[in-house]
Amino acid sequence: MQGKIITISRQCGSGGHSIGSELAKRLDVPFYDKEIIEIAAKESGFHQKFIEEQEEHMNRSLLFNIARHVAYAGRGSYADYQPLQDQLYFTQVKVVKEIAEKGPGVIVGRCADYILRDRKDVLNVFIHADMAFKKKHCMERGQFSEENMEDMIRRRDKLRAEHYRYYTDRKWGDSINYHLCLDSGVFGIEKCVSMVEDACKGMHPVSQ
Repeated sequence: MQGKIITISRQCGSGGHSIGSELAKRLDVPFYDKEIIEIAAKESGFHQKFIEEQEEHMNRSLLFNIARHVAYAGRGSYADYQPLQDQLYFTQVKVVKEIAEKGPGVIVGRCADYILRDRKDVLNVFIHADMAFKKKHCMERGQFSEENMEDMIRRRDKLRAEHYRYYTDRKWGDSINYHLCLDSGVFGIEKCVSMVEDACKGMHPVSQ
């Protein structure tokens, strides 16, 4: 798998993290999810826990960011008033690009499909599932309380969609943005891993 990057975007509870992790093991390449936060923390000077908390609530300030951008239009450089959320996002953009330059690997989330859109050695995957599967998967992993699990899953997916649209001007989950879209509720985790692995191996070598 010389020089190939696999990006995995996923609905909450669809098993995207599990699929990416197992795929990286099979292909014997680095896996990046929370690892991106660790690298971003070192490069930005922000505490890792702080970045994790900001990611969790990443869209609370979206409208504020837009309003502030309009208010400051034409009044100095963007760096003078860049919102914290944007600072963290662009730090992660830098990290994702650095990871891609190093060679093969699997990257989960972080708008990586968009960030690496100009590279020809990237396979972009989107994992989705029905609510029953997502609730079962979240329950197995101990995510959320059972009584409000469905609401939390919907909320998390809404935040991801808003975050993606804000920074990419694209619709999250739209098949046109990915090479492969898989329903983990239909195929299961292991089969999805095998299908992405086959797709990766079937990629035609393309020069940058």
